[in-house]
Amino acid sequence: MVRAAILPAVGAPLEIAAIDLPEPGPGQVRVRLAAAGVCHSDLSLSNGTMRVPVPAVLGHEGAGTVVSVGADVTHVAPGDGVVLNWAPSCGTCHPCAIGEVWLCDRALVGVAGIHAVRTADGTELHPGLNVGAFAEETVVAANCVLPLPEGIPLTDAALLGCAVLTGYGAVHHAARVREGESVVVFGVGGVGLAVLQSARIAGAPTVIAVDVSPAKEALARAAGATDYVVASDTTAKDIRKLTGGRGADVAVECVGRATTIRTAWDSTRRGGRTTVVGIGGKDQQVSFNALELFHWGRTLSGCVYGNSDPAKDLPVLAAHIRAGRFDLGALVTERIGLDGIPAAFENMLAGRGGRALVVF
Repeated sequence: MVRAAILPAVGAPLEIAAIDLPEPGPGQVRVRLAAAGVCHSDLSLSNGTMRVPVPAVLGHEGAGTVVSVGADVTHVAPGDGVVLNWAPSCGTCHPCAIGEVWLCDRALVGVAGIHAVRTADGTELHPGLNVGAFAEETVVAANCVLPLPEGIPLTDAALLGCAVLTGYGAVHHAARVREGESVVVFGVGGVGLAVLQSARIAGAPTVIAVDVSPAKEALARAAGATDYVVASDTTAKDIRKLTGGRGADVAVECVGRATTIRTAWDSTRRGGRTTVVGIGGKDQQVSFNALELFHWGRTLSGCVYGNSDPAKDLPVLAAHIRAGRFDLGALVTERIGLDGIPAAFENMLAGRGGRALVVF
């Protein structure tokens, strides 16, 4: 039996309880978690913005050590450090065949095997985004684990499983920021901080952070922001002033709200690019008129998991981390236990802090 944070019903408080994990079957891996990041997607799953079968073990951003493996698992062995991959690609569907593995049709079909996990009274549990990382140990499909690159601290490596891959990919794959371009980042949470660091790596001389909280300025500047704007009705105008009156070349929205997406669009120059990373609800409707679409010539695009291929991007990120260009620890503003997750959710709702990390 191991301890886990369980979501008993959508909108209900998390419960810390003992769960019974099976031994890994064929094509499965059992992992002892070192740490798990508390992501806004976990909050969205808990409150119903994103759907998940319940009761569930949430948590999808994690890293740990392999305890045991089932038959046919050859790429990892007991004792190996691994990063959890909540969106494994099948390699055979149409998106995978054309190289868009982040859009894999089967990434979230529940291949992880945690459906065999039960509470002490026999209640069946479901995984939140495949991996169920809010637990001391978990059982996942073999394609949900990636070998941890050498030289990366195991605890901080949890952030590679979502925030860092998403933020880095948003800059380098989705927005394709070029050296010399200006970037504005909306939302200074865990992903936003990863975007700021990635924009600096991409060679952006002007990196503007926007957030509702004045208290996040020091955090944003430490991550690479050259300027900081407290969100208001004049945000787009403030950004144009900081970019020669034109607007930013690229805006990355990490909030998922209609007003923020619209402001990000308004903050870019003619021909600028807005990449939406934040996950919003169906009620968040964004409106544009046909004339402005023609006149501004801007591009608006979505971004799933940073449009990343984790198997290819992890070694690249590891090189940046080892060289000191990317600081994983700078994303973490709080280290907590399982019982600290509800408070971390409240902090996210209130716009406080960066990434909370559950350390086991």
